[in-house]
This record gives sequence, C-alpha cells and structure tokens, in this order.
Amino acid sequence: MKWQEKYTTALFILPAVAYIVYFSFFPAASAVFGSFQTPVSHFVLTNYLGLLNFGLPYAIMNTIVITAGALALQFGLAFVVALILRTQFKGKGIFSTIFLIPFGIATVVAAFSFTNIFATTGGYANSLLRVLGLHTMNWFSNWWLDMFTVILSDSWKNTPIVTLILLAGMSTIPEDIYHAASVDGAGAFRRFLYITLPNLRNYIAIALIIRGVSEFNIFALPLILLGYRPVLLTTLTYQFYSTTASVYYSYASATILLCFILVFFVVTMKLRSNE
Repeated sequence: MKWQEKYTTALFILPAVAYIVYFSFFPAASAVFGSFQTPVSHFVLTNYLGLLNFGLPYAIMNTIVITAGALALQFGLAFVVALILRTQFKGKGIFSTIFLIPFGIATVVAAFSFTNIFATTGGYANSLLRVLGLHTMNWFSNWWLDMFTVILSDSWKNTPIVTLILLAGMSTIPEDIYHAASVDGAGAFRRFLYITLPNLRNYIAIALIIRGVSEFNIFALPLILLGYRPVLLTTLTYQFYSTTASVYYSYASATILLCFILVFFVVTMKLRSNE
C-alpha cells in the first residue's frame, strides 16, 4: 500500500517535471551547447569574441542604464503617489482609477502612443514646447534623448504597479506609530525616513525584483518607439533579437548565456552583501 501511494504521487508530478525539463532545462542546455559551436569547430570562444562586433558592450551598458533610470524614476513617482493615496481626500477614487489606467494598456499600444507624443513634427511634446515659448527639438537625435524617451515611456506604463506594492506596504504600518513620532517632535521627513522606509523594506525588495527583471528584458517598447536601430540603441534582449533575426543562432545563444551569468553574478553579490 505504501509503495502504491509513493509511486502514485510521483506519477501525478511527472507531467509537471517533464514540462519543466522540456521547456526550460533542455532549451537552456541547448543554448549553452550552441554558444560554443561554429560550422567548423566545437567548443571554442569564437562566438563570444564575435559578439563584440555586434555591439554587446553597448547592449550591456544600455540595459543597465535603462534599468537603473527606470527603477529610480518609477520608485520616486510611486512613493509620491502612494503617500497621496494613503491620505483621504475628495476625488480619491477617480484619481486612483485614472492613475492605474496605464498599467492596463498593452506595451505595444503605449509605445505607439509615445511615438506620437515625441514625434518631431506634430508631436504633443513639441507642441507643448511651442506653447511655453521654447524651441522644438528632435527627441530621437542622440543617445541621451533616446534613453530619456524610453525610460519616461516605460515609467509611465509601469509606475502604477510599483505604487500598488508600496501602498499595500504602507497600509500595514499602524497609524499609532506616526502619531507617537509626531508627539515626540518628528517631522514628516523624519517619519518617512525612520518609520515608512524601514517598514517597507520587504515590499521594496518585491517591487525591485518584479520591475528589475522586467526592465532587464525590455524589448518591445524601444523597438517600436525608436525603430530597429541596433547601432544607436540596443539592449541585451534587443541583441538576442538581432542575432536571431540574422540567423546567427550561435551568437544569440552566447548572448543568452552571458545574460544568465550577469544575473547570477548580481544576485550572488547581493546575497553575499546581506550575510
């Protein structure tokens, strides 16, 4: 009877194990193996050296800049909005609904909308500059402006989810703590620094993980917003798309493996710093 129960349980989980092995471990192992293959040689580093000609250093740099910039902007805005939503005011329900709308919009739609906003001719951003009496500009004329438009567009869409996570954390902090701190003479900034932030540590970590992984894989938004310009702006996922579209599958495999190594390195250093 025990034997039957033991193997019956194993049979139930076998489909899940097979699914994970076939769709996760096998493709990953194939990518690692293929990254060292060339038409004439096996287990060489030619593909990794060749990635330098495809702009891999720029892809890594751009990915880090976009991830850091977007996370900083999203967390800054999310903290402000979460603090506003934590208070009671007239029209709070309407404000909350309007603020959450961007999160429900598809990335493709958001990217297309921002192409109209930042269009050189007839764009809303340049129209606003004219109203303010300022000179219009080409928002896609250099690397800095490309980064700015991508970070701003991505933050507009994803700030609501960060706000919801922070707001959920703020709702768990007892009001008595704030009242006691106020009685002791602590101002708003000190209450935020010594009460709000420490109690939101776990929620901030959750938001960083969710948004950090998503930012690291950003692809559709810059592709639609900026067009296919791998020389000017490329990310690691962009790099994978470029090499795969060009039938350089071994280069694409090498790119993915380097992504795994980079993520593993960052996670390991973070865990060691917490010890």
